[in-house]
Amino acid sequence: MRILVIEDDKEAAGYMLKGLSESGHVADHAADGEDGLALAGEGSYDVLIVDRMLPKLDGLSVVEKLRSEGQQVPILFLSALGEVDDRVKGLKAGGDDYLVKPYAFTELLARIEALVRRQNPAEVETNFKVGDLELDLLSRQATRAGTDIQLQPREFRLLEYLMRHAGQIVTRTMLLENVWDYHFDPQTNVIDVHISRLRTKIDKDFDAPLLHTVRGAGYCLRESGS
Repeated sequence: MRILVIEDDKEAAGYMLKGLSESGHVADHAADGEDGLALAGEGSYDVLIVDRMLPKLDGLSVVEKLRSEGQQVPILFLSALGEVDDRVKGLKAGGDDYLVKPYAFTELLARIEALVRRQNPAEVETNFKVGDLELDLLSRQATRAGTDIQLQPREFRLLEYLMRHAGQIVTRTMLLENVWDYHFDPQTNVIDVHISRLRTKIDKDFDAPLLHTVRGAGYCLRESGS
């Protein structure tokens, strides 16, 4: 998922961004309400996480403005203001959920997933299968032929992207933008290293390879012969 965090506390934002990235999400950050409103207005996010107390434009105003513009993106307020009246104000302003600081990161992730499921219950796909390779986004578990495959967070994100585009050629640029959130070529072999590691984990001990290199084009996850 692509998530926008609107939070002025640098340390709190850093903790959140790191955790979201390690959990396989792409997370952007805005340090004040005006920047947050501008980024959110682009409409390219699956979820917004918004602090109440923000410089330039407070969180309630950000959300009210987005809703008045017709933005339907799920919004989670994350705030130290935790009284009943505070939570009610957040929900009435257009928030879909309200989590009080301090919080458990596992609960934050669970609430984000619940918001997305509620928003698009028929559209959110959480299980993918290519041949005997399966990926469950909710349990964050990968298996092949019933055998558990242990993946690092970036490997999981890479496999998820490849499975979402199974049977299609995925270019290096697509991977850089959607798995690493790079919009430039870092001039490193980061993709080659991760593809090699992923191929070892999902193909090495199995009869038929699933992850194929398409010379001069990119990569394709598919059953051999299909």
